[in-house]
Amino acid sequence: MAIDHDIALVDAGGNQLAKVRISDDAAGFTQLTDLLTEHGDSQAAPIPVAIETSRGLLVACLRATGRLAFAINPMAVARYRDRHSVARKKSDAVDAAALANILRTDMAAHRPLPTDSELVQAIAVLARAQQDAVWARGQAHNKLRSQLREFYPAILDAFAQHKHGLCSREARTILAAAPTPTMAAKLTRRRLQTLLKQAGRVRGIQADAERLHEVFNCDCLHQLPQVETALGLQTSALLRQLNTACDNADQLEEAVTQAFERHPDAPVIRSFPGLAALTGARILAEIGDDRARFANAGSLKAYAGSAPVTRASGKSCKVMSRKVKNQRLAAVGYVWAFISLTRSPGARAHYDRRRAAGDRHVAAQRNLFNRFMGMLFHCLHNGHTYDETIAFPQPSDGHVAAAA
Repeated sequence: MAIDHDIALVDAGGNQLAKVRISDDAAGFTQLTDLLTEHGDSQAAPIPVAIETSRGLLVACLRATGRLAFAINPMAVARYRDRHSVARKKSDAVDAAALANILRTDMAAHRPLPTDSELVQAIAVLARAQQDAVWARGQAHNKLRSQLREFYPAILDAFAQHKHGLCSREARTILAAAPTPTMAAKLTRRRLQTLLKQAGRVRGIQADAERLHEVFNCDCLHQLPQVETALGLQTSALLRQLNTACDNADQLEEAVTQAFERHPDAPVIRSFPGLAALTGARILAEIGDDRARFANAGSLKAYAGSAPVTRASGKSCKVMSRKVKNQRLAAVGYVWAFISLTRSPGARAHYDRRRAAGDRHVAAQRNLFNRFMGMLFHCLHNGHTYDETIAFPQPSDGHVAAAA
């Protein structure tokens, strides 16, 4: 289905200079650039553009021209629209004019899209896709686990202590060979050893095969034979979904880590306790490598959602956690802060101080993440790697250290 874009061009006085609809293709983009050139656009002084999305081919091409491109939230556009009319009329042409006037009157209040490098844009695509694949893997795992609880609890018991549970190669290989408890009870020890080898096991194969054989041959409840067969077919279908999700997550993880290692910011990011190649790639994907994107460390903290929000009116003053934030960055930040507790004595001490001061676990973790984001901002801007002694200095004798 073809997509069109409404274009509105206004001058400094708010007069509309042009109004046109273009197609979402090369011809439409050429029509847009010709229109801008006709009204004074040049490489030295490009005309800024506002649009309601930060994705798509049109946005990518606009950013490639080097001009300032602003992604304005549709809710903000709706508020600006009400300034000019109370009739609550709505059309794409009206919104285009509202977007143009937003830049004319309040450009300083909005943040342009960052001028990230091509490599970091590719890392962002891969990191977000890998995170989506991990979430899809979790959903597929939960569906399969719920299914197996209905008729096949033995397979759950067999891999209850495994680090990856049903997502492990051993569990998926055995479940593919025996999707019902009746079929699992017929697996011999030799067959189990073969399946474990197919899954990549190299140690403890005989002992694990013996353990699995005992689990699968224990007395257990069964569904009716035909019902069990039908559930087995459904299980095989769910298993195929899980296999696909696991393969996607693994392949994308390899691709994103390889791309991340080629980026010049990788050594700085990986020097922080709790950050590895994958989590570091997720951090870089969301903050980018445009140093002018964030004016200061506070802006980065607000973007990450680690900085609190103060609501003060009259005698009322409340400090709350930030709801509007980059959800992906906040998600990896929680993991980062959690892992750092075992990798950094200073981080652990900071977390313990916050807990002793009355913070709950999540609040203390968020406060630690907030501190790490400030350090990361400083290190990236100055090209320094993480230093534990500077990040969490020890109090000198006779002095008390305080941490915000």
